[in-house]
Amino acid sequence: MLPPSRLQELIRLIRTAKTQAQERDIIQKECADIRSAFREEDSNYRSRNVAKLLYMHMLGYPAHFGQMECLKLIASQRFTDKRMGYLGAMLLLDERQDAHLLITNSIKNDLNHSNQFVQALALCTLSCMGSAEMCRDLVSEVDNLLRNSNPYIKKKAALCAVHIVRKVPELIEMFIPACKRLLSEKQHGVLYGAVTLIMEMCQRSTDALAHFRKLVLRLVEILKEIVMSGYSPEHNVSGISDPFLQVRVLRLLRILGHNDEASSEIMNDVLAQVATNTDTNKNAGNAILYETVLTIMDIQSVSGLRVLAVNILGRFLLNNDRNIRYVALISLLKMVQTDNLAVQRHRGTIVDCMRDQDDSVKRRALELSFALVNSNNVRGMMKELLYFLENCKPEQKADCASGIFLTAEKYAPSKRWHIDTTLRVLTTAGNYVRDDAVANFIQLISSANELHAYTVLKLYTTIMHDISQQPLVQVTMWCIGEYGDLLLSGQCEETEPIQVTEDDVLDILETVLQSHMSLPITRAYALTAIMKLSTRIRENVDRIRKVVSIYGSCIDVELQQRAVEYNCIFKKFDHMRSAVLERMPSMERITDTANNKEPNDKKEEKAPATEKPVVNLTQPNQANDLLDLLVDPSPTIPPHQPTKDTTSGGALLDLLGGIELAGITPLIAFNKNGLMIEFSFQRADSLLSITMRASNSTGSDMTDFVFQAAIPKSFQIQILSPSGNIIPAFNNGAVTQVIKLLNPQKQPLKMRLRLCYSQTGNAVQETCEISHFPPQCWQ
Repeated sequence: MLPPSRLQELIRLIRTAKTQAQERDIIQKECADIRSAFREEDSNYRSRNVAKLLYMHMLGYPAHFGQMECLKLIASQRFTDKRMGYLGAMLLLDERQDAHLLITNSIKNDLNHSNQFVQALALCTLSCMGSAEMCRDLVSEVDNLLRNSNPYIKKKAALCAVHIVRKVPELIEMFIPACKRLLSEKQHGVLYGAVTLIMEMCQRSTDALAHFRKLVLRLVEILKEIVMSGYSPEHNVSGISDPFLQVRVLRLLRILGHNDEASSEIMNDVLAQVATNTDTNKNAGNAILYETVLTIMDIQSVSGLRVLAVNILGRFLLNNDRNIRYVALISLLKMVQTDNLAVQRHRGTIVDCMRDQDDSVKRRALELSFALVNSNNVRGMMKELLYFLENCKPEQKADCASGIFLTAEKYAPSKRWHIDTTLRVLTTAGNYVRDDAVANFIQLISSANELHAYTVLKLYTTIMHDISQQPLVQVTMWCIGEYGDLLLSGQCEETEPIQVTEDDVLDILETVLQSHMSLPITRAYALTAIMKLSTRIRENVDRIRKVVSIYGSCIDVELQQRAVEYNCIFKKFDHMRSAVLERMPSMERITDTANNKEPNDKKEEKAPATEKPVVNLTQPNQANDLLDLLVDPSPTIPPHQPTKDTTSGGALLDLLGGIELAGITPLIAFNKNGLMIEFSFQRADSLLSITMRASNSTGSDMTDFVFQAAIPKSFQIQILSPSGNIIPAFNNGAVTQVIKLLNPQKQPLKMRLRLCYSQTGNAVQETCEISHFPPQCWQ
């Protein structure tokens, strides 16, 4: 039989294939030859056949039939066979297959082999595909190799120990003594492995974290030696001494110094030394500085060091590399809440980043700019933000407009400035604003009594030139309907007076009604405005009556209904028209906080005085298999039948409608990444009403918010509709939703939540389980 072809020949042959079908034919023929060789137990060419099989595996073709041949190569005494066998095991085997357990004994023998390269092969294989059972069986051998005198073996053993700790965290204590000795090594590869192992142990065990905090001083010495060491060709990368080890040590210091003042104090000097002595002209130096900044931010560092960190990020913003500018903007956004004054010094550079060519950099710069706005700089920053809004891409206008609305509402120096800013946003990007922008702007105009004439005149002159921005047109229609008499009088001291006639106003309203660009809701606004003008003008009432009657046969049902009702007012209730269409009173905005602070006794007084409230609930439209917690769909909560108290005080208690007098402490159910979910409770016998309030402390809105809850099947649940699906940034509003639970067996309450939302274009999904509800919820 001819010897099998070499791997190079197979590669050359596959590359000559012009079609996918030809390549498959070549692979199938070669696989058939390899199978025949395996059946004949041809040990001379087993290594060559496995090598070709691995190449075909990397191309995506099945190669599972070579698993046992890999085991035979591992058991071979030749190093070349072992090398190929271990490579095949790492590629073709994993812990999901029982075959991987067959090599445990071979790995154990090779870990005790006299050849360091054979030991290294076994360590690499165990690190790559070792299961929890293999790790438990071989942990003592790995621990012995950590004490080996050979630095090459100690480095490999340390990295293998990292894999063991990840698979079997309860074995952490076995490696703690060895780690202390490894930190005294001088070889950088061993130090890197030791630091990586300590990081893994500290992240998985609080006991290990407390233990290794005693070694902070040694880590500081290691970092200082690297920084102050001279030129070493072995470790030099672009003029920086071993940046990989420096970054790893800085990350470990960040973990050890978190929420620990004593450890943080030891690190302050060396962090300042690294921050001032590292060259920023090379990317390796920038990587070290970035890790230094993250460490300074995360530990309890002194204020001067935090200012130094902010200044480093400020220099990053001037770098030509967009990746460096991007990470600098993200880091500054994290620091703006704690070191606002230091970040404010770089406001000009941050604003310049909004003009960057890269969309990701512009988006992060926009978020940071919103976070920097305060009452002192709101006018200057708003000019930059409005300029960005005018020139940004359409997909960025929605987020920018939303942020400007929230910022203007929070820091507006005057109502006129607030109105002018909102008007400019609607003029520039009106079709991209959120749905509640129209209602919020109308509320703002309504509450500014002294600016009604100014506002209606500005809006009127704006839509004379452009009626394509529908939210702007809707607000204008509302204002003309409410304050049309002020527009016609021309009495406005804030602007140059212009003469507006009744015909001019009616012409623009009819134009909006007839325009193909007008949405149905916009036409409804316009028709209502025309109707309201009938009580504010004198000469064109018949024209208004004619327009209203025309739309009585409109194809749009909503518009037709409005027109028919208005015609009815003209014909049957004309004597009441002035009273029905009078100007609306000033609207004051009611915040969620005010609602939450409403006294319980006021809420309770709304209940009927003679009986407890009847609860009539329907099945919610929610997924019944949420997180596999609900076994079957939750049944509808039956109506709660009122009961009479026959005691002498029953009549008095009955006035409270069955609501318990004792308050239940609110509960923070979830608080992560700026999203906070808070539960407040009201209970009536076995019926528990939970009001969920979701707030957002980040710098950008959370959109498409969906709240889902699941409970054990012994409970009955109904989730009512939420107040909205957008959680505004900077805690400027919240989404609320009511959950009603019926617990007839009065069992302890447990709940699992799924929270879904989108932020800055990224979909986020969080889950959590709550088992610490106040006992008053069920007892």
